[in-house]
Amino acid sequence: MTDTDAAPTLTPMPARAPLAGLSDLAGPASLRVRAVSGAGRGPFSLCVAPGTCAIVSGASGTGKSLLLRMIADLDPSQGQVSLGDMPRERFGGPAWRRQVMYVAAESGWWSDHVLEHMEDVPAATAMLAPLRLPADILRAPVGQLSTGERQRLALVRALVRRPRFLLLDEPTSALDRDSTLAVEALLRTRQQLGLGLLVVSHNPEQAARLGNRHYLLGAAGLEALPA
Repeated sequence: MTDTDAAPTLTPMPARAPLAGLSDLAGPASLRVRAVSGAGRGPFSLCVAPGTCAIVSGASGTGKSLLLRMIADLDPSQGQVSLGDMPRERFGGPAWRRQVMYVAAESGWWSDHVLEHMEDVPAATAMLAPLRLPADILRAPVGQLSTGERQRLALVRALVRRPRFLLLDEPTSALDRDSTLAVEALLRTRQQLGLGLLVVSHNPEQAARLGNRHYLLGAAGLEALPA
């Protein structure tokens, strides 16, 4: 092998320093959304407690992805969003999204190789087998991944950053049943550690398996369905 044929040196994403201001947020805190609206949709109100999962379902085009993006402060909105009693404005955008993290159905990748996106490689590696992913996939080029592999690795990328809440937009839409159940099992283990989930899903079986609460988003707004 010549020098030009050598595999590139891959560097994991560096861990970030602790975020300023979080010392005011002690212990478990619910994600509270009050009268949030934007792009002609809303107002929406809901609450997700730590360690629980709220499911949002509804027809295409009703604003489910928009709702998650507004909560994550990725799209303009009015209304109030907070962790416990601490309003989102106290955090600033990047710090807020560190705590309340949005994962799209098809997430973006900014570097060529998977490993360069992972802050905590040992933690990421430990999730591969439970998610039915190959042991060497962290060294793979992103361009060679299947849609389902990218979807699961985007979840890994988010989980290793240890947010308080995940906003998941159709997290298993590209997966078969066995891989879907593997993702759900991993999410349940994280819920037991206090992770809160707000999940957009069109799968009623998934909603029944994962959801502690179920919301239907339609023309009349966000409706809490009976347990």
